[in-house]
Amino acid sequence: MPTSSLQPVRLGALAAATTLLVACGGGGDAPPQLAAATGASFTGACAGLQTALASLPNTQITLAETIAEGTLKQGGNAVAEHCRVTGKMHERTSPVDGATYAIGFEMRLPKAWNGRFLHQGNGGTDGAVLTAAGALGGGPVTGALHQGFAVLSSDAGHSGGTAAFGIDPQARLDYGYQAVAKLTPMAKEAIKLAYGKGPDRSYFAGCSNGGRHGMVAATRYYADYDGVLAGAPGYNLPKAAVANLAGARLYQTVATTPVTNQIDLATAVTDTERQLLANRVVAKCDALDGATDGMVQDVAACQASFKLADDVPTCSGARDGSCLSSAQKSVLSQIFSGPTTSKGDRIYASFPYDGGFGGGRAGVPTGGSPVGSGVALWEFFISISRDAEATGLIFGAPPQNLATFNPLSFALTTDIDALNASMFATSGLYSESAMSFMTPPKPTQMHGLRNRGGKIMVYHGVSDAIFSVNDTETWFKGVQTDTGYDFARFYRVPGMGHCSGGPATDQFDMLTPLVNWVEKGQAPAAITASARGAGNAGGVNSDLPAGWAADRSRPLCPYPQVARYKGTGSLELASSFSCQ
Repeated sequence: MPTSSLQPVRLGALAAATTLLVACGGGGDAPPQLAAATGASFTGACAGLQTALASLPNTQITLAETIAEGTLKQGGNAVAEHCRVTGKMHERTSPVDGATYAIGFEMRLPKAWNGRFLHQGNGGTDGAVLTAAGALGGGPVTGALHQGFAVLSSDAGHSGGTAAFGIDPQARLDYGYQAVAKLTPMAKEAIKLAYGKGPDRSYFAGCSNGGRHGMVAATRYYADYDGVLAGAPGYNLPKAAVANLAGARLYQTVATTPVTNQIDLATAVTDTERQLLANRVVAKCDALDGATDGMVQDVAACQASFKLADDVPTCSGARDGSCLSSAQKSVLSQIFSGPTTSKGDRIYASFPYDGGFGGGRAGVPTGGSPVGSGVALWEFFISISRDAEATGLIFGAPPQNLATFNPLSFALTTDIDALNASMFATSGLYSESAMSFMTPPKPTQMHGLRNRGGKIMVYHGVSDAIFSVNDTETWFKGVQTDTGYDFARFYRVPGMGHCSGGPATDQFDMLTPLVNWVEKGQAPAAITASARGAGNAGGVNSDLPAGWAADRSRPLCPYPQVARYKGTGSLELASSFSCQ
């Protein structure tokens, strides 16, 4: 159970809010329309905030400074002058591992503020305070800070790039959900002290684990947030991690060398072989949306049409990149279907066949260590490193012995059934299971957010190799059944990998449509997305096919609609397609 002293008060406030909404008929009526935010200016000296914010409870401000206009840029755009405030909350020494823990954070407060607060959820296992810029979709050309939001970023209660914090029970809970509970009231009070008023509207945005944080905010802390933007939300993160370990175990069976590192595992399906599969998917499914343009828009029709056994050549001899062996096909079929336990129960979710499976590379630079990117990174590198660490040290109860823990050995030898059971288990000091502290409670029941006028928008790359777009689709269908459609939207991004990359139009701004929906009642429809070709200000996407225009655009359609070619017009322009 939560241990924060803030929690009883917050839960009481949520209960009161729920009672009021029910009394007002909020359950079945149209949700209320929230008013638009109004801005304010900060006219003091940024350095003075170190003293002004000293009264924040359980908080130590470590720095307050002015950041001049243009010091921080996003997509070539200069971010206006603002204050940067750093600090930490609830510093303590763990009685379990003796380490020092605190919730580290950074706030960026614009001199010209738009009256809005954005809590930036970060990815991976957290552990670092990233720049509080509020980045959006792919290689963004804008962000929340650039748009005038006050933005908060945090390390979620621990520092360092490893999963060793999982030994401390409280650090687990902070990472899962309690850091958000502690940071939110602090950030809002800091904003009030800085501007003389609190935020009129509050938002949460992040991708990957940051998307999971967003889902948690939308369910546990709905009274605190008016809008949530969740990208590739790993709301079943422990399941996905265990499934990725099971996938590594399958890949190990077809690797051409004994697996001692990531590159050895990547010999299971080489970059060339992954691209072969991706090309065959595109060849089979490209025209299903009415345009032969190298993109698979009709995801559902593709799954019905493409057959791995028949549509990819089977090697009759040695593997040479022009075919897949029967053993490789068997492994890939199990991975796309979703790895299972020994009893045949699917651990996590299935994955769709898409044109982005060839994205990224695995290799060893001259004189360097093994590196990977894109799909290769998640399939062969993360599975036997970060996911092994997280599964063994954070998601298991009790955790593995840190002194003797070997991620590679753990990933490739530990019984999958035992790992699958451990994420649901509790043990001694670890009184809350990983599937409790990491996941949003009853994720499809979002009446609290919906009934107060809040909105949620979710986007997910179809070629995401770690968190499945199919899992997000299942969530969204459940939301429609359990809560409704008038407050939620889901967007698939064809070809896109995990949060960005892949042969995709992965550059877009969903925050502006979310704000317009929350504050103006303008329900979002298609969102225009662009490719990041040569010269793109947000960074070039190396996965783009050579034949695409550098600025190719497409509409991202609200599920279940599909972007279909109108029959005329340039294949490089979103205006030639419509959501149907």
